[in-house]
Amino acid sequence: MQLMRELIPSARIIAVLVNPRGAAAQRAIKDATDAAQALRQQVLVLQARDEQEIEFAFSRLVQQRADVLCISNDPFRGDRTAQIVALARRYSVPANYPFPRQSIAGGLLSYGTSRANQDELNRQVGTYVSRILKGEKPGDLPIMQPTRFELVLNLKAAKAIGLTIPEAFLLRADEVIE
Repeated sequence: MQLMRELIPSARIIAVLVNPRGAAAQRAIKDATDAAQALRQQVLVLQARDEQEIEFAFSRLVQQRADVLCISNDPFRGDRTAQIVALARRYSVPANYPFPRQSIAGGLLSYGTSRANQDELNRQVGTYVSRILKGEKPGDLPIMQPTRFELVLNLKAAKAIGLTIPEAFLLRADEVIE
Protein backbone atom coordinates (compact mmCIF):
# COMPACT_ATOMS: atom_id res chain seq x y z
CA MET A 1 0.00 0.00 0.00
CA GLN A 2 2.88 2.34 0.81
CA LEU A 3 4.41 1.72 -2.62
CA MET A 4 1.14 2.58 -4.34
CA ARG A 5 0.87 5.72 -2.25
CA GLU A 6 4.38 6.73 -3.29
CA LEU A 7 3.69 5.94 -6.93
CA ILE A 8 0.37 7.81 -6.97
CA PRO A 9 0.44 10.41 -4.17
CA SER A 10 -2.92 11.83 -5.25
CA ALA A 11 -4.68 8.51 -4.55
CA ARG A 12 -7.58 8.98 -2.15
CA ILE A 13 -9.11 5.49 -2.13
CA ILE A 14 -7.03 2.33 -2.11
CA ALA A 15 -8.94 -0.83 -2.94
CA VAL A 16 -7.80 -4.22 -1.67
CA LEU A 17 -8.91 -7.44 -3.38
CA VAL A 18 -9.26 -10.33 -0.93
CA ASN A 19 -10.47 -13.90 -1.26
CA PRO A 20 -12.80 -14.34 1.75
CA ARG A 21 -12.22 -18.13 1.63
CA GLY A 22 -8.46 -17.69 1.97
CA ALA A 23 -6.82 -18.86 5.17
CA ALA A 24 -5.42 -15.41 5.85
CA ALA A 25 -8.38 -13.35 4.58
CA GLN A 26 -9.32 -11.76 7.89
CA ARG A 27 -5.69 -10.96 8.59
CA ALA A 28 -5.30 -9.39 5.14
CA ILE A 29 -8.37 -7.22 5.71
CA LYS A 30 -7.11 -6.11 9.13
CA ASP A 31 -3.61 -5.39 7.77
CA ALA A 32 -5.05 -3.39 4.87
CA THR A 33 -7.31 -1.40 7.16
CA ASP A 34 -4.46 -0.71 9.60
CA ALA A 35 -2.08 0.29 6.79
CA ALA A 36 -4.66 2.59 5.22
CA GLN A 37 -5.31 4.21 8.58
CA ALA A 38 -1.57 4.74 9.15
CA LEU A 39 -1.29 6.32 5.69
CA ARG A 40 -4.46 8.36 6.26
CA GLN A 41 -6.02 6.69 3.25
CA GLN A 42 -9.53 5.46 2.68
CA VAL A 43 -9.63 1.72 2.02
CA LEU A 44 -12.20 -0.20 0.00
CA VAL A 45 -12.17 -3.93 0.71
CA LEU A 46 -13.32 -5.99 -2.25
CA GLN A 47 -14.03 -9.67 -1.66
CA ALA A 48 -14.07 -12.20 -4.49
CA ARG A 49 -14.15 -16.00 -4.44
CA ASP A 50 -14.38 -16.75 -8.16
CA GLU A 51 -14.16 -15.28 -11.67
CA GLN A 52 -17.63 -13.70 -11.56
CA GLU A 53 -16.99 -12.08 -8.19
CA ILE A 54 -13.69 -10.68 -9.48
CA GLU A 55 -15.63 -9.05 -12.34
CA PHE A 56 -18.13 -7.65 -9.82
CA ALA A 57 -15.30 -6.42 -7.57
CA PHE A 58 -13.85 -4.41 -10.44
CA SER A 59 -17.29 -2.94 -11.19
CA ARG A 60 -17.54 -1.88 -7.57
CA LEU A 61 -13.98 -0.49 -7.63
CA VAL A 62 -14.92 1.73 -10.57
CA GLN A 63 -18.26 2.69 -9.00
CA GLN A 64 -16.56 3.71 -5.75
CA ARG A 65 -13.83 5.55 -7.71
CA ALA A 66 -10.90 3.76 -6.13
CA ASP A 67 -7.61 5.17 -7.36
CA VAL A 68 -5.41 2.10 -6.96
CA LEU A 69 -5.77 -1.61 -6.25
CA CYS A 70 -3.69 -3.89 -4.04
CA ILE A 71 -4.09 -7.62 -4.61
CA SER A 72 -3.90 -9.76 -1.46
CA ASN A 73 -1.51 -12.68 -1.23
CA ASP A 74 -3.72 -15.69 -1.90
CA PRO A 75 -3.18 -18.76 -4.11
CA PHE A 76 -6.54 -18.13 -5.83
CA ARG A 77 -5.31 -14.74 -7.00
CA GLY A 78 -2.29 -16.37 -8.63
CA ASP A 79 -4.61 -18.63 -10.63
CA ARG A 80 -6.57 -15.59 -11.80
CA THR A 81 -3.63 -13.35 -12.69
CA ALA A 82 -4.55 -13.05 -16.39
CA GLN A 83 -8.13 -12.06 -15.55
CA ILE A 84 -7.09 -9.52 -12.91
CA VAL A 85 -4.36 -8.00 -15.12
CA ALA A 86 -6.84 -7.69 -18.02
CA LEU A 87 -9.47 -6.03 -15.83
CA ALA A 88 -6.94 -3.62 -14.29
CA ARG A 89 -5.84 -2.66 -17.80
CA ARG A 90 -9.44 -2.35 -19.09
CA TYR A 91 -10.39 -0.02 -16.26
CA SER A 92 -6.99 1.76 -16.18
CA VAL A 93 -6.48 0.92 -12.52
CA PRO A 94 -2.90 0.85 -11.21
CA ALA A 95 -2.57 -2.46 -9.37
CA ASN A 96 0.03 -3.90 -7.01
CA TYR A 97 0.51 -7.69 -6.99
CA PRO A 98 2.17 -9.87 -4.35
CA PHE A 99 4.43 -11.91 -6.67
CA PRO A 100 7.00 -10.84 -9.29
CA ARG A 101 5.60 -13.38 -11.77
CA GLN A 102 2.38 -11.35 -11.84
CA SER A 103 4.20 -8.24 -13.08
CA ILE A 104 6.01 -10.39 -15.61
CA ALA A 105 2.55 -11.59 -16.73
CA GLY A 106 1.47 -8.00 -17.38
CA GLY A 107 0.69 -6.52 -13.96
CA LEU A 108 1.92 -3.01 -13.22
CA LEU A 109 3.84 -3.50 -10.00
CA SER A 110 4.74 -6.31 -7.68
CA TYR A 111 6.54 -6.41 -4.42
CA GLY A 112 7.01 -9.78 -2.85
CA THR A 113 9.20 -12.77 -2.27
CA SER A 114 11.98 -12.88 -4.85
CA ARG A 115 11.69 -15.62 -7.44
CA ALA A 116 14.89 -17.27 -6.20
CA ASN A 117 13.65 -17.17 -2.61
CA GLN A 118 10.23 -18.50 -3.68
CA ASP A 119 11.91 -21.43 -5.46
CA GLU A 120 13.93 -22.11 -2.32
CA LEU A 121 10.79 -22.02 -0.15
CA ASN A 122 8.99 -24.35 -2.57
CA ARG A 123 11.84 -26.86 -2.26
CA GLN A 124 11.59 -26.59 1.52
CA VAL A 125 7.87 -27.44 1.33
CA GLY A 126 8.81 -30.72 -0.36
CA THR A 127 11.39 -31.42 2.33
CA TYR A 128 8.86 -30.65 5.08
CA VAL A 129 6.22 -32.91 3.52
CA SER A 130 8.77 -35.71 3.37
CA ARG A 131 9.76 -35.19 7.00
CA ILE A 132 6.11 -35.18 8.12
CA LEU A 133 5.35 -38.33 6.13
CA LYS A 134 8.31 -39.97 7.90
CA GLY A 135 6.73 -39.20 11.26
CA GLU A 136 8.01 -35.80 12.37
CA LYS A 137 5.45 -33.54 14.00
CA PRO A 138 4.69 -30.38 12.03
CA GLY A 139 4.86 -28.31 15.22
CA ASP A 140 8.47 -29.43 15.74
CA LEU A 141 9.64 -28.10 12.37
CA PRO A 142 11.08 -24.57 12.21
CA ILE A 143 8.95 -21.89 10.57
CA MET A 144 10.24 -20.87 7.15
CA GLN A 145 9.83 -17.28 6.02
CA PRO A 146 10.95 -15.42 2.94
CA THR A 147 14.12 -13.41 3.38
CA ARG A 148 14.53 -11.72 -0.01
CA PHE A 149 11.97 -9.48 -1.68
CA GLU A 150 11.94 -7.77 -5.04
CA LEU A 151 10.16 -4.84 -6.61
CA VAL A 152 9.23 -5.41 -10.26
CA LEU A 153 7.77 -2.67 -12.47
CA ASN A 154 6.15 -3.30 -15.82
CA LEU A 155 6.48 -0.19 -17.99
CA LYS A 156 4.30 -1.71 -20.72
CA ALA A 157 1.48 -1.98 -18.19
CA ALA A 158 2.10 1.60 -17.02
CA LYS A 159 1.94 2.87 -20.60
CA ALA A 160 -1.26 0.89 -21.26
CA ILE A 161 -3.07 2.70 -18.43
CA GLY A 162 -1.46 6.10 -19.11
CA LEU A 163 0.72 6.15 -15.99
CA THR A 164 4.15 7.77 -15.90
CA ILE A 165 6.55 6.19 -13.42
CA PRO A 166 8.79 8.74 -11.65
CA GLU A 167 12.53 8.24 -12.20
CA ALA A 168 13.18 7.86 -8.46
CA PHE A 169 10.67 5.01 -8.32
CA LEU A 170 12.26 3.33 -11.34
CA LEU A 171 15.66 3.44 -9.63
CA ARG A 172 14.27 1.54 -6.64
CA ALA A 173 13.02 -1.34 -8.77
CA ASP A 174 14.93 -4.60 -8.79
CA GLU A 175 13.60 -5.29 -12.28
CA VAL A 176 11.98 -3.08 -14.90
CA ILE A 177 10.06 -4.72 -17.74
CA GLU A 178 10.08 -2.51 -20.84
